[in-house]
Amino acid sequence: MEACPIPTEPILNLAVALGVGLLIGAERERRKQERPSPSAAGIRTFTVATLAGAVSLLVGGVVLLSVVTAATAAFAALAYWRAQGEDDPGLTTEAALVLAVLVGALAVPQPMIAAGVGVVVAILLAARTPLHHFVGSVLTGDEVRSGLMLAGATLVVLPLLPDRPMGPYQALNPRSIWLVVVLLLGIGAAGHVAIRTLGVRFGLPLAGLAAGFVSSTAAIGAMSARAAKTPNLLAGAVAGAVLSTVATIVQLAVLLAALNTPTLRAMAAPLVCAGLAAAAYGAVFTLQALRQPPAEEDADAGEAFSLPTALIFAATLAVILVISAALTARFGGAGAAVGAAAAGLVDAHAAAISMASLAAAGSIDPRAAVLPILVGLTTNTLSKTIFAMSGGQRAFVWRVVPGLVLVTAAAWAGALIQTWLGW
Repeated sequence: MEACPIPTEPILNLAVALGVGLLIGAERERRKQERPSPSAAGIRTFTVATLAGAVSLLVGGVVLLSVVTAATAAFAALAYWRAQGEDDPGLTTEAALVLAVLVGALAVPQPMIAAGVGVVVAILLAARTPLHHFVGSVLTGDEVRSGLMLAGATLVVLPLLPDRPMGPYQALNPRSIWLVVVLLLGIGAAGHVAIRTLGVRFGLPLAGLAAGFVSSTAAIGAMSARAAKTPNLLAGAVAGAVLSTVATIVQLAVLLAALNTPTLRAMAAPLVCAGLAAAAYGAVFTLQALRQPPAEEDADAGEAFSLPTALIFAATLAVILVISAALTARFGGAGAAVGAAAAGLVDAHAAAISMASLAAAGSIDPRAAVLPILVGLTTNTLSKTIFAMSGGQRAFVWRVVPGLVLVTAAAWAGALIQTWLGW
């Protein structure tokens, strides 16, 4: 007689459900030891709940699982009713018990996902005290409202906007423009978190540098809004704005290296000179931020971002997109420099990508790509200047714009030096 093979998949599913129940139950058991309660389910209850979810789905499918889940919810409600005499009975354990049944059932079709969900639930339950402290004592009312505003802009407004070109010259994509608004709000929030975490001395410069790898123009707009709302953070905001251009230079180098190495060699001196100029100028204001007295450093960081400023930024971007499309339509065949200038109004990388692609295809000499790339970098500086002015903080503009001009001039100087030396 042949031995019946033991099915390994259901055993694995039940093992995952068992492990998840033990994990969540161990945390609840520890909590029950700290604060005895008639409603507190422990390690055995949670283990049975996850196994019940898995077994019910294996045996009776969705129908039996629904019955088991409803019964568990009824028992949880009864336990909550019995605990009404306590000062703050809470619903966490009862809700976790119902979720445990569902996670146990999830272990049947998706054991890895169920294991991950179980770990996350256990972490959330164990982090009760630090989470309550963070929300109640660390977060301010403005920060909570800002977080809700960012979530609404990302999860509610963005999916509802059409994702297609429209308007003059078909240059406007509502979803792409609103994505820039979300990006600007996100950069502002990241800068706010950096200030709260690292302090003024390091927060804004590091946030600006990091945000520059996403969008240097958006980073400058966010820093402009920060400087306007919190003037005592001016030095850090200027440093973050200028250091974001370092990220632009690094990205240009990486793109050129990936697309066409000879074009990167032709642009080596301009990129090195521009990068050094941006780093040096940003370092000056970073040192100023480091020298701020503790009283200024500990000052209120203000709101995380400014929605009106972000909307002004988006409107300005829409105008620039239309102008860029109009220039391309009018002078599209008049030469690479005009096209690069139009592309640079929107993105400094666009001109570099197009020119490097042409050089890689053999359409132009790599050295002939230098001029259009520098033209695109120059017009992009014009866009950054406009966005630096969007916050309405004159002191910020008078400090950032010279840095942007210096970076652009250094790039042109590097090109002249390279040409003069015959590299």
